[in-house]
Amino acid sequence: MQNESTPSQATDSKAVGSQAGDSRAGDSLIGEEYEVEVGPVAHGGHCIARTAEGQVLFVRHTLPGEKIVARVTDGETGSRFLRADAVRIIEASKDRVEAPCKYAGPGMCGGCDWQHAKPGAQRRLKGEVITEQLKRLAGLTPEEAGWDGTVMPAEGDKLPPGEVPAWRTRVQYAIDDEGRAGLRKHRSHEVQPIDHCMIAAPGVTELGIEKREWPQLAAVEAISATGSHDRQVILTPKPGGRLPLVELDKPVSVLRVEEHDGGVHRVHGRAFVRERADDRTYRVGSGGFWQVHPQAADTLVRAVMQGLLPRKNDTALDLYCGVGLFAGAIGQRIGEKGAVLGIESGKRAVEDARHNLKDLERVRIEHGKVDQVLPRTGITEADLIVLDPPRAGAGKATVKHLAALGARRIAYVACDPAALARDLAYFREGGYRVRTLRAFDLFPMTSHVECVAILEPAAKGL
Repeated sequence: MQNESTPSQATDSKAVGSQAGDSRAGDSLIGEEYEVEVGPVAHGGHCIARTAEGQVLFVRHTLPGEKIVARVTDGETGSRFLRADAVRIIEASKDRVEAPCKYAGPGMCGGCDWQHAKPGAQRRLKGEVITEQLKRLAGLTPEEAGWDGTVMPAEGDKLPPGEVPAWRTRVQYAIDDEGRAGLRKHRSHEVQPIDHCMIAAPGVTELGIEKREWPQLAAVEAISATGSHDRQVILTPKPGGRLPLVELDKPVSVLRVEEHDGGVHRVHGRAFVRERADDRTYRVGSGGFWQVHPQAADTLVRAVMQGLLPRKNDTALDLYCGVGLFAGAIGQRIGEKGAVLGIESGKRAVEDARHNLKDLERVRIEHGKVDQVLPRTGITEADLIVLDPPRAGAGKATVKHLAALGARRIAYVACDPAALARDLAYFREGGYRVRTLRAFDLFPMTSHVECVAILEPAAKGL
């Protein structure tokens, strides 16, 4: 999230039916309304404005340049910033459309951020966020990052305004007290019951999760594999709850989250789904991580391989390797004398990665946290490195270690532009520059965006 020094472009506002100016410090402002002119987009799916008193507003359901009435949803007098929803549009942006989803809007489902924006505008907004994060956290312009400023849609996702790509192959449904399936409201545990999620992939929708009741359950996760017909549901009972008999509209495997240890265990059917990418099949067990967009795995593998350009006999590291997607892609390209080491902290993911890559004798997978395992390997150099860290990023210590290995190319796959920018700054301190950066809209209608940065030693770029 941006800090208070960021929204200098935001304009002042006037209170609408508000006594906020007479409030004591620390009084809640929830429900107060302000008429504001909206400034730039911010990281996280909202835009920036200011109250007449100078407080920063992070406003959802609006667009830059609009004049709106914003209703505060979180914050108090004296807070560094307030959160708000746009509840009335006085002057609309040319990029605004009527939200296709009936559950999108103030106080409803929090799953999507940009249902009210044209698809092209969504990608421009994400590009502006990337630009701002690169500048503020890494001191890089798009040109210095080797990025043309565009966010590319996935294949098949370039649709006209009013149409929504059905891309989400994994949906975590929350269950309300009446046993109805729904999605969480923004920054809330409250459930918005739904009868259809527009961004859910067809393989999820066809299960019919929303059609039936789920007594004694807290959550139902639905998974529709890419490249196979595997379908899976993972049930999380309420404390002391019993599993219902699961009868859905399509054949499906059923897993359960155990109350005592949080582990995921098979009830019936396969304990895994089979995913497909880069002409390989990957087993993903017990709800383990796989890219959610059906085109994401192939899109990212292409971007990483085009950036790294693996050669025969290369040695490579795949960090935070999951079930082995990038390790498998590199392993197929480096010949019989090359070698790949993957490191992954998830025990089940390591088991899957070893199974998935068992035909590649020169690929080895180690279990543990990257910052703990990598120093123990004794590796002092590598030709190539790919890292796909969690949302928080790799961090300064890990980046420093990687920079010391002298890799010819490093591919950094990032789902959070702020974490990416911070780590790029650390890589620069370690003697690396960004050669190219590409951005992909693999989470349409949301604020999330995927980036692939290719780095090389700075001396090479001189």
